[in-house]
Amino acid sequence: MSLHITLATAGRILRQLRHDRRTVALLLVVPALLLTLLYFMYDGSGATFDRIALIMLGIFPFVIMFLVTSIAMLRERTSGTLERLLTTPLGKLDLLFGYGLAFGLAAALQGAVATGAAYWLLGLQTTGNAGLVVLIAVVNAVLGVALGLFCSAFARTEFQAVQFLPVVVVPQILLCGLFVPREQMVGWLEGISNALPLTYAVEALVQVGISADATATMWRDLVIVAGATVIALVLAAATLRRRTP
Repeated sequence: MSLHITLATAGRILRQLRHDRRTVALLLVVPALLLTLLYFMYDGSGATFDRIALIMLGIFPFVIMFLVTSIAMLRERTSGTLERLLTTPLGKLDLLFGYGLAFGLAAALQGAVATGAAYWLLGLQTTGNAGLVVLIAVVNAVLGVALGLFCSAFARTEFQAVQFLPVVVVPQILLCGLFVPREQMVGWLEGISNALPLTYAVEALVQVGISADATATMWRDLVIVAGATVIALVLAAATLRRRTP
């Protein structure tokens, strides 16, 4: 893998993204609007809003980035762009890590906008620092990118790419501890929850909510999520096809 080629790939993707206003709106505006909806849903119940909104600051980027990148990569294949790119010195890992870097930067902006709206406009209160929330949101968004790239290899149409959302994303949301504490789940469900990366991202956010300083548990969880991201990118490179018939 070449750093120069990876950076060039990331630059190309960012330029394409800049001219796609609908995707930019999806990345930057929609999370803040959804948090505002949550605020009015839990109007008068500040503690409940704080708990749910904090976790959603990690879940929204994960879901959106999964959706955007799985469709974007599928378009690269179906249009023949990927096939042309791979005739150049560009390698599969260069391409996929370039995607991860580009959307990671977009996720940093997304996380900053959503977190700023949550804290300054909606009155979100946490014991920990807002900067840690942004960091976790970015790592979680890159995880969504990696999983989206991996799943796109098994789709032939955009509709098929979207179908992976309830298969890969929704179970992680249901089992991450947002609705039911993991320790209260049936044993086999808790075991599955412990194997899913989103669980650790949510746990890291909970640590920010209850502790003024970054805890060892939070850093451990971030390492686990980052490791899962790298594994997903490597698997995506191994399964990436040049073109979809």
